[in-house]
Amino acid sequence: MSESGRLSDRERRAWFGFLTMQEDVRRHLNRQLLRDADISVADFAVLSVLRMSPDGPMRVFELREALRWEKTRVIHQTSRMIRRGLLERQTCVEDRRGTRIALTDEGRAVIDKATPLHLRYVRQIFLDLLSPRQLDTLAVVSETVLDNLESDAFED
Repeated sequence: MSESGRLSDRERRAWFGFLTMQEDVRRHLNRQLLRDADISVADFAVLSVLRMSPDGPMRVFELREALRWEKTRVIHQTSRMIRRGLLERQTCVEDRRGTRIALTDEGRAVIDKATPLHLRYVRQIFLDLLSPRQLDTLAVVSETVLDNLESDAFED
């Protein structure tokens, strides 16, 4: 960034390209999931994390950490999914006051159907467009920014 606090043309192109790409990819993925599996990107994220959890059901704080969402977003999203029969609350054995969020049979069937369709679409609109070198660069850029956000030097 220049001393005046303005972005250079290169910085502006990179930053606004990233923001636009992120929003457009998310919008296209959401449309695809709604069309093919009748779930949103947010539903897919929650179902995927629970499906991949080696320990099965998860506490809300564990879901929050895995999804990198705010606690209120996790609570609202899981509550909507519970009402739709995709998730259920279970008593937490180690803390009677706590609950775990678990996939229902319906939720498991939905994510099992949606995953291959979603991955095929991710390849079509994103991964297959990039060379191996571009994918490696994207991975390094992502890891660099994430490391910076997680460092003690950066306060949000």
